[in-house]
Amino acid sequence: MKKGDHLFLVDGSGYIFRAYHALPPLSRKSDGLPVGAVAGFCNMLWKLLKNARDTDVGVTPTHFAVIFDYSSKTFRNALYGEYKANRTAPPEDLVPQFGLIREATRAFDLPCIEMEGFEADDLIATYARLACEAGADTTIISSDKDLMQLVGATTQMYDPMKDKQIGVPEVIEKWGVPPEKMIDLQALTGDSIDNVPGVPGIGPKTAAQLLEEFGDLDTLLMRASEIKQNKRRENIIQHADNARLSRELVKLRNDAPIVEQLDELVLNPLDGPKLIAFLKAMEFTTLTKRVAEATEADASAIEAKSIAVEWGEDAHGPDVGAGATTQDTAQRGPLTPADLVAKRADAVKKLAKEPVDHTIIRGSQVLADWIAAATESGTLAFDILASSADPMKAEIVGLTLALENGICAYIPVGHHSGDSDLLGGGLAEEQISEGDALSLLKPLLEDASVLKIGHDAKFDYVMLAQRGVTLSPPDDIQLLSYVLDSGTGAHSLEALAARWLDKTLSVLKELTGTGRSAVPVEQTSMVAAANYASDLVHATLAIWRVLKPRLAAEGMTSVYERLERPLIAALGAMEQRGIEIDRQTLSRLSGELAQRAAAFEDEIYEVAGERFNIGSPKQLGDILFGKMGVPGGSKTKTGQWSTSAQVLEELAAEGHELPRKIVDWRQLTKLKSTYTDALPGYIHPRTRRVHTSYAMAATSTGRLSSSEPNLQNIPIRTAEGRKIRTAFIAPAGRKLISADYSQIELRVLAHVADIPQLRQAFSDGVDIHAMTASEMFSVPVEGMPTEIRRRAKAINFGIIYGISAFGLANQLSIPREEASDYIKRYFERFPGIRDYMESTKNFCRENGYVETIFGRRAHYPDIKASNPQIRAFNERAAINAPIQGSAADIIRRAMVQMDAALQAAKVKADMLLQVHDELIFEVDDAEAEKAIPVIRQTMESAAMPALSMRVPLHVDARAANSWDEAH
Repeated sequence: MKKGDHLFLVDGSGYIFRAYHALPPLSRKSDGLPVGAVAGFCNMLWKLLKNARDTDVGVTPTHFAVIFDYSSKTFRNALYGEYKANRTAPPEDLVPQFGLIREATRAFDLPCIEMEGFEADDLIATYARLACEAGADTTIISSDKDLMQLVGATTQMYDPMKDKQIGVPEVIEKWGVPPEKMIDLQALTGDSIDNVPGVPGIGPKTAAQLLEEFGDLDTLLMRASEIKQNKRRENIIQHADNARLSRELVKLRNDAPIVEQLDELVLNPLDGPKLIAFLKAMEFTTLTKRVAEATEADASAIEAKSIAVEWGEDAHGPDVGAGATTQDTAQRGPLTPADLVAKRADAVKKLAKEPVDHTIIRGSQVLADWIAAATESGTLAFDILASSADPMKAEIVGLTLALENGICAYIPVGHHSGDSDLLGGGLAEEQISEGDALSLLKPLLEDASVLKIGHDAKFDYVMLAQRGVTLSPPDDIQLLSYVLDSGTGAHSLEALAARWLDKTLSVLKELTGTGRSAVPVEQTSMVAAANYASDLVHATLAIWRVLKPRLAAEGMTSVYERLERPLIAALGAMEQRGIEIDRQTLSRLSGELAQRAAAFEDEIYEVAGERFNIGSPKQLGDILFGKMGVPGGSKTKTGQWSTSAQVLEELAAEGHELPRKIVDWRQLTKLKSTYTDALPGYIHPRTRRVHTSYAMAATSTGRLSSSEPNLQNIPIRTAEGRKIRTAFIAPAGRKLISADYSQIELRVLAHVADIPQLRQAFSDGVDIHAMTASEMFSVPVEGMPTEIRRRAKAINFGIIYGISAFGLANQLSIPREEASDYIKRYFERFPGIRDYMESTKNFCRENGYVETIFGRRAHYPDIKASNPQIRAFNERAAINAPIQGSAADIIRRAMVQMDAALQAAKVKADMLLQVHDELIFEVDDAEAEKAIPVIRQTMESAAMPALSMRVPLHVDARAANSWDEAH
C-alpha cells in the first residue's frame, strides 16, 4: 500500500445486526433456513461495492476488507470479568447466519478477517494505523461510536444506512468532543450495552462539559474536588477507579497481531460466477439477476454452490457463548423457524413470570443515554400512554421504551398535579417536557435501522406524526397475530398476553380507577403509570419474540410485509387528513328525516290502532303478536316477543303492513341519530374536519372497519342513505375523487373458480348480470326486462355470500320453491362455482382455514362443529372468505402502492377514505383530470406483480364537489 491508496474497512458485525433488524425475516424456500440477515448483508455489500467501483460516485477504494468479531470473549474479559456479561445471546435464527455471512463475504471475493481474542474494532484500528503509516487514507464503514476515536486526518467513517460521512466535525457535533477525547468521554459515560461501568449519573453531555473544563480524564480525576455540583463530585471521586478501568475497556488496540497484510487487501474485480453460485444457493433471485447483468454472466449456466451451515457449537460470532445470560448455544442443535417458535414460546412464559425491571426517566441526559443504548441494540419496544383513545385529540402522558434485554423505561411528559383547580392542576414537576423528549427521541424513532415494536402501532404513528415525528419502521404484534391467527381469538394485548405468556395484564381502568373515584390518565401518579406502562411494553416485546418467527415458519411473511405492515403508514396518513363535511347539509337532512319519521309514526299508530312507544321492543311485540295476532312470533329468554330486524324483515316480506312500516321507520331514525345528528360532533376543533379511525385487525377476511365515526356502514341502497354522502364535500378550489372497483368480488370469483363464461364476459366488458340472466333464463341480453336482470344480480351476489333459498326468496319476494329452483339452475349453468364451493369447504375441514389469492388465512375451527347451524355458518363463511378477503387484499395493495404512484406521476392527491371497494381522494381542481388515470391504473394493476388476474379489474372514477356526486 502506498500514498494515494484508499482502504475501506467494513465493520462486518455491525453490518450483520443492522441487516438483521432493518429487514423482514426471510427463510430459504427449499428448507426453511433463516437467511434474512444474509440477504440484507449481501444487498448492503452489493450497493456499497457498486458505488465504490463507480469512479463518478464518491471515493474509489483500492483496498477493501470486511472485519468480524470472532466472539465476545476477548482480552478485555481478563481486565474485567463482567465486560459484555449482560449481553443476551443473539437471536436464535441469526446464529446459523454468521457462517453464511462469512461465506457471502468470500463469495464477493473480499478478505474476511477475524481474530480470536480481539474485537473487530481492534483489527480496524490496527489496519487504519498501518494505512496511515503507509500514507494512505482509510474509510471505516460503520456508525459505531466506539470507532469514532479513530477519526482523524487520514481516517473517516461512513454510515451507509444514513449515507453520511463522519469526520472530525461530525464527531464534535454529535458528542461535543473531538475524536481524541472520545476514549475519555466513554470512560466517564460507560456503556450499558457492553457493561462498561463508567461513572453513575454522567451522560455524554455532562462528560463533554467536564472534559472541556478540565482537559482530560486524568486531570479531571485529580481535580475532582473542584467540581461544584455535590452529587457529580461525589460520584466521580467514588467511582474514579471505574472510570480508569472503563478507559482501558473502550480504548481500541491498534497493535493486534494481524495475519492478512495490507497488500493482501487489494480490491479485485468482481468474480460474477463465484458470487452467483453463492446467491443461487441462498435462493436470492433478485440479487442474482442484478449481479448477472452487472457482470454479463449467464446465471442459468451456473450451479448453486454447496454450503454447509454452522449450527450450535460450530457457530461463532458476536455474543455467541458470551455473558451470564447467554443460552448454551451448544444445546441448540438444528434450528428451523418452527423450532425457534417452540423454544421461544417456552422461554417467554418463564420470563413473563419475573418482575419487570423498569426505571422512570426524569432528565434529558438519562434519556439520551437510553437512546444511545437503543440505537446500539437495533430493537426497541415502544408505546405511548395517551390521555384518550382518539389519537387525533389525545395528549401524550408518557412514553415507554423497552430494550432488547427487556429492561424498560417510562418517560413522563404530560402528568398533571391534579390538586390545584377544576382543570386538574398544571404539569407536575420532575418530568421532561413533551417537546424536549420528542426532540431527543425523533432521530431514534425515525432511524430505519432500529426496529420499533408495538401493539396497535398505527395509534402511536398518528400521534407522533402530528408532532412532526415519523415512526419508522414499525412492527406490530396486533397485526402479526391477525395475520397468523385470524379467526382463532382476539388480538388485544391482554388476550395475546394471556395466550402466549400465561399472564394477566392490568387494564387501564385499574390505573385510573372506576366510577366516581376515576381520574384522568394524566392525573395518575408517575410511579403507578410507570408500573402499568412498563408491564405492557415488556409483554409486547416478549410476545413479538414468539410471533415474529412464526411468519417464516408458517409461510406468512409476504402477507404481513406486503399487506399489513406498509398499511400502517398509509392509513395513518389518511386518518390525519380527514374529510370536510357540510354542517348545513346535515342539518337540512336531519330535518327532512325527522319529518319523514314523524309521518311514518302517524301511519304506524293508524295501523296499530293506538299510540305506543315505537322504540320499545316490548310494546311493539305486545301489539304485533298480542293485540294484532300476527303469526310467526317467538319469545326470547326473557319472555318478551322477539322484534329483531330479521323477524320484522321476514314478516314484511310475507306482506304484513305494520312490520314493513316499522322497518322503514327504524332505518330513518337510525340514519338521523347515527349520521345527520352525530357527524357534526366528530368535527375536529383544530382541523375542522372529520377523522375516522380504521381498525386493521377487526374482521376475519382482511376488510377494514372504521369507527368514530363509522363511515363503512353508511347505507347506499336507499335514497336517504345516499343523501348522507352529499354532506361530505371538498373545500373551495378542490375536488373529491371517488374510485370504485366494479363488481370486484364477482371478478375474484371468476378468477378463483375459473368460470369460463364469467371470465369471457368480464374480458369482453359484457353486463355480467344480464349475461347471467341470459344463461339462466334463456332470455336475450338485448331488450332484457329489468326484473329478470335484477333477479340475476341478486343471485350473483347472493351466491358469493352463501345465500339460502329462504334468504333469496325474501330478497326477491318470491316463493321459497322458486328461489330454490333458481339456485339449482345457477349451479347447473356454472358448475365450476359448485366445485369451488365444495373444494373450499373440504380444504377448510382438513386444514381449519381458507386462503385468499395472496395467501391471507382466515381460520374457521368450528367448521366441524356438531351443531348443524354453527357448522353451516362456518361453511358459508369459509366459502365467502377467499373471495371477500382477496378483494380486500387487492384494495390494500392499491392503498400501499398509491402514494408512490402519485408521486412518480407528479400528481398531488390526498387519499382520504377507504369504504369497502372504494377509495376517496381530495385534489386541486386543476389536478383532478390528471389524477384520475393514475389512480385508476394503480387500482386496476394492484394485484401485480404478485399475480396476474385471469379477469381484468375495472375501476370507475370521477371527480366532483361532494362524495355523492363523485360516486
